[in-house]
Amino acid sequence: MGEVRRLQEAGVLVFSWLCGVLLLGAVIAVIGYLFVHGWRSISLSLIFGATPPLDALLMKRHVFNGLFPAVVGTLSLIVLSVCWAIPIGMASGIYLAEYAGAGTKAFLNLFFDILAGLPSIVVGLFGFSAAIFLNRLFPGSIHPCLLISSIALAFLVLPYIIRTTQMALEGLPLSARLTALSLGASKLQNITHVLLPQSLSGIVSGVILAIGRCAEDTAVIMLTGVVASAGVPRSLFSHYEALPFYIYYISSQYTDREELATGYGAAIILLCICMVLFLTAFVIKRQVSYHALYRA
Repeated sequence: MGEVRRLQEAGVLVFSWLCGVLLLGAVIAVIGYLFVHGWRSISLSLIFGATPPLDALLMKRHVFNGLFPAVVGTLSLIVLSVCWAIPIGMASGIYLAEYAGAGTKAFLNLFFDILAGLPSIVVGLFGFSAAIFLNRLFPGSIHPCLLISSIALAFLVLPYIIRTTQMALEGLPLSARLTALSLGASKLQNITHVLLPQSLSGIVSGVILAIGRCAEDTAVIMLTGVVASAGVPRSLFSHYEALPFYIYYISSQYTDREELATGYGAAIILLCICMVLFLTAFVIKRQVSYHALYRA
């Protein structure tokens, strides 16, 4: 029996390593393919076109033949979506972990699992329908725009933040839960001053997943306000450009190799934006973990 168990463990270990190597190889192959085909197109002219970079950054001149409006639109979309989703997702996760009864928790867990499995095109149709309804309710004032897109994306990423908040709180040791209560703190004080600071590291992991999903989704924004040429968004109620839509547009309607190369370049820029946002979130996560450990 001992020999059979060792063989089984060795088989599982080898299989796990093979899966990890295959996954890493696939990621390296995709990123390498993008860089091989797109690195030659990376330049300031790809981003700013014929506009001087400083003038574009200071919003003194419009960029008509560069990706700068799409970069600004993508960043605005990600930041807005995450800002809508974080308070709602954290509040829902806290309720599920600390307040919900068994029956309510089971029902809401099922509901959020279904929400997590919704295709993005369905969420996009929901945002499009909401825009039509609001336009009929307030004629001429609401239409598919940056605000509608960010709200629709917030619904798409809510399950990530809800689940990570719930699991981070439920994974805390019993001693952390009872210490403040035994000293006379209320349940709300215990959550605010003890449980949340110690679980923020896990919650930030959900925010990182939400950032990645917001950055890559195309189906939602296609139906809720993104266009091919809108310039830098002037307000929450205006159309906007975004890198995922630009990549989709170029890859489906390019006319020559140089134009397709700009699509690869846009994909590299999108990866760089995601990397910067991920690193920022990771630094915040490390700092939060350090301060929580220091306070403990």
